[in-house]
Amino acid sequence: MGSADAVPGISGGTVALIGGIYGRLINAITAITPARSLDLLKAILPIGFGISRHRAKLILREFDVIFVATLLTGIATAVVIVGRVVEYAAARAPVLLFGLFFGLIAASAVILWRELTIDTIGQGLAAVTGFSLAFVLSGGVKLFEGGGLTVVFVAGAIAVSAMILPGISGSLLLIILGQYIPMYDSLNSFLDGLGGVATGGAIEAVITPGRDVFTFLVGGLLGLFTVARLIRRLLRRNREATLAFLVALVFGALRAPIAELSGNEEFNWTVATLGEFGVLALVGAVLVLILDWYAIDIDFGSL
Repeated sequence: MGSADAVPGISGGTVALIGGIYGRLINAITAITPARSLDLLKAILPIGFGISRHRAKLILREFDVIFVATLLTGIATAVVIVGRVVEYAAARAPVLLFGLFFGLIAASAVILWRELTIDTIGQGLAAVTGFSLAFVLSGGVKLFEGGGLTVVFVAGAIAVSAMILPGISGSLLLIILGQYIPMYDSLNSFLDGLGGVATGGAIEAVITPGRDVFTFLVGGLLGLFTVARLIRRLLRRNREATLAFLVALVFGALRAPIAELSGNEEFNWTVATLGEFGVLALVGAVLVLILDWYAIDIDFGSL
């Protein structure tokens, strides 16, 4: 799930479905409510009726904490590893990196299109809105860079909430918002800074990137427990229109990898770079199609 969530075009939610843990994951997330969290605090702190280990164990079992902690550890490990690869590729082989991303996104868009039917004007408008929004934002991927912690917070809320929806890539939304590479830069700088502090380095190297990482995680937690619930509610109320918006969003985002390369002053489109871009796009598409083969029984109506 972590590897899937870390690259655009592949959904960690899809991997969870393939692995047979999606239902358990959703149950664990929905079990964590403000009321139950307050009950847990009352059970482990000397307030109210005092400490109750039995009640705390029951609530923690409802939250499925062992499962969630194990899953999050695996996801975090994969995200860190993929982050190093992305940082290296973005600096040394951007054509290959964004060619791969283009293929991942394109194949995902085609696969999602199979699940979509547009029968009404409302559904058509939702699709046009989704495509236009992603297309415009993807064309100016630098638009939100330097937008401060507010943009980082919003990006975290949107991306993490999307990561639990099968077929929808949280990393893709980060690319649309222009936060994909910057967030990985911050994460890697933060980890490097921690390593430096452990060996006697200056704490200042941790503070700035750590602030970005912390803000992103806080936004992600908020998104996980609010935006994700909102999206699921919209899917239940008007599934076709919501899916039309989300799928069109993926199509519109196809502009992002091309815009990212074209915006690089040191890059020029040539026959050679087009060939490299195309080959890696094909590789990315094949990877998604293989994943889709194993996820062929995904039912979007159950979301």
